Amino acid sequence: MSRPILIAPSILAADFAALGHCIGQVEAGGADLIHVDVMDGHFVPNITIGVPVVRSLKRVARVPLDVHLMIEEPDRYVDDFIKAGAARLTVHCEVLPHLHRTIQYIKSLGAQAGVALNPSTAVSAIEEVAGDVDHVLVMSVNPGFGGQTFIPRSESKVRAVRALLDAAGNDAPIEVDGGVDSTNVARLVAAGASIFVAGVAIFGTPDPAAATRELRAAASGAAGTVTGGSAAAR
Repeated sequence: MSRPILIAPSILAADFAALGHCIGQVEAGGADLIHVDVMDGHFVPNITIGVPVVRSLKRVARVPLDVHLMIEEPDRYVDDFIKAGAARLTVHCEVLPHLHRTIQYIKSLGAQAGVALNPSTAVSAIEEVAGDVDHVLVMSVNPGFGGQTFIPRSESKVRAVRALLDAAGNDAPIEVDGGVDSTNVARLVAAGASIFVAGVAIFGTPDPAAATRELRAAASGAAGTVTGGSAAAR
């Protein structure tokens, strides 16, 4: 089944002094989502942004905010991030002993609920919630910092996640985050992914709008279709 290709530029690689401008650039290039990496310095070795910044981003973004909680205690902050404007909230299975409960709670607040897998986490870790998630995020680098090199084995992991979701009767999309660019996105589409987070590959270029369009073209060429716009992401 062909799924819409969605491009989610990651503001982790953007100019933090001009986030509103950066978001406008990628929206002009057809971005479907704005990916927001929230890091606490404990679960991952970096500290980024929190609820107040998400609230500010919501005021300027015309497309949904795709908020990725790379933090140790996500349950404490689910309400706040959704109230601040997160349309999609992704939590890590590695830190949640009651993952099913968290997924259901996120949904009850009106947001889409996703689960992320670190590179060393087995796909089987989400087997019991495979029928419940709205999306699965496969980390293709070790989380914490932008600009890392894509881990090649991530392709086979995407295939395994797709098989797990299909077996559960869930057509939820797979999102890939880490080292995604025009050289590997086609292979990821072939593996079963359809949402692509890109930081340096977009914001590390002189023209983020053009880079957004180029990444979509590379992905859509592999999918045999060109899709875009915020309506597909909602």
